[in-house]
Amino acid sequence: MSISKKMLASLLLVALLSGCAGMSSRQKGAAVGAAVGGVAGAVMTGGSALGTVGGGAIGGAIGYGVGDMMNKK
Repeated sequence: MSISKKMLASLLLVALLSGCAGMSSRQKGAAVGAAVGGVAGAVMTGGSALGTVGGGAIGGAIGYGVGDMMNKK
């Protein structure tokens, strides 16, 4: 996947996530974490589908945990 396609995918994810106003902190954290993790996984594995999905899953779990911690403050 070329750099321009990765940038386009990242911008699309940001645009989609901007409509998350009605979500809880946990949901927002999970969504943002999954998006960032998916992009990072794709970049680190050269666009591998397994790397993208794995990064998204790990990022989503971490983002959910961060959102949960934000709720407890």
